[in-house]
Amino acid sequence: MDGTKESDLVTAVLMYAIRCLAEGDQSALRNMNFGPREIEALREMNLADLYRIESLRAHCLDIGLNRDVYWPMVEHLRRQRESEELQQQLIVADAPLEMMQTLFGLGSREYTRLRRLLTVDPSVGRPAEPDEASSNQLWGVWVQRVGDQRDGPLSPNEYLAIHRETGIAMRGIWNLTQRWNQYGDLSGQCNPRASERACSDG
Repeated sequence: MDGTKESDLVTAVLMYAIRCLAEGDQSALRNMNFGPREIEALREMNLADLYRIESLRAHCLDIGLNRDVYWPMVEHLRRQRESEELQQQLIVADAPLEMMQTLFGLGSREYTRLRRLLTVDPSVGRPAEPDEASSNQLWGVWVQRVGDQRDGPLSPNEYLAIHRETGIAMRGIWNLTQRWNQYGDLSGQCNPRASERACSDG
């Protein structure tokens, strides 16, 4: 007999309660209103009993939503989802491992897994630098987006916007902007994150 939605709910909760019992989590059992007699009955349950629940069309549970917990959880899931989507977009645009480590704390194993999942070809050898025209275009776009931000990398969304505006692969964008952030434009232009006095003194 196919299980009902009620039996599915009861089975899931009882399996959770059995796990709490096995792990000695008495606090969780008390929060679910399991007293000594209910816990003793829980000890006697076996896998066959859980299958028998499938015939039930009613349940013994009093379910309530804790909004104080629910909405922070939903917000956390939304941030995680957006972060994972950003990571995928950056990797598709050929973001290097160093960039993903800096922006997201991504490890090399997860980075490699994502590249394979997204069917991004493995990078071989030293990446080609953007040509002079592309580098000049990137410098202008980067200077505008840096603005008054003095420290640290731009946000992932900013890097994606630069990539879409210039068409330069993310690996080239990261390598050049990191170099500029540290040394300034090697053609002699001042680092936009340096102070005006530092630029004039240079």
